[in-house]
Amino acid sequence: MFRKLATHQLNRLTIYQYQQLEKKPIAIVLDNVRSLNNVGSIFRTSDGFGIEKIYLCGITGTPPHRDIHKTALGAENSMAWEHVESTVEVCKKLKAEGYKLAAIEQAEGSVSLKDFTINANEKWAIIFGNEVDGVHNDVLALCDACVEIPQFGTKHSFNVSVCAGIILWELLKA
Repeated sequence: MFRKLATHQLNRLTIYQYQQLEKKPIAIVLDNVRSLNNVGSIFRTSDGFGIEKIYLCGITGTPPHRDIHKTALGAENSMAWEHVESTVEVCKKLKAEGYKLAAIEQAEGSVSLKDFTINANEKWAIIFGNEVDGVHNDVLALCDACVEIPQFGTKHSFNVSVCAGIILWELLKA
């Protein structure tokens, strides 16, 4: 028989304990994501997967903001993050630091998520784009990979925060 665990039984880390943990060598880059609820959800998902850092680029909103907090539920306080005006510049910086770049986008030459894997010893920056325009072409030009999530319905895209959850689970489940 199943019984839901009480909050005190979950053995959650404090923010300090979480910040001291060794993180996965993955950075998230949000390229002009306009919805603060999506931003907050990506903070929460990134915390849950132990992601290294989030880069909030261009018009992407930043904490503190009540709409980010509504979906992040405090993950905006545990996650390392930085606002950078130019997505291109942060991508160039990350490449110079040894990161490989993967855009999550439907594009010519993209590879299906089911065929994309990363090595545990590689550093990757995963780039998610604007809800309408996606990842900008000047950012795509810098990428080492372009990954597409297979879809089977009438819609041609997933919500960006749902997309982040699918991608991170698939890349880190091993």
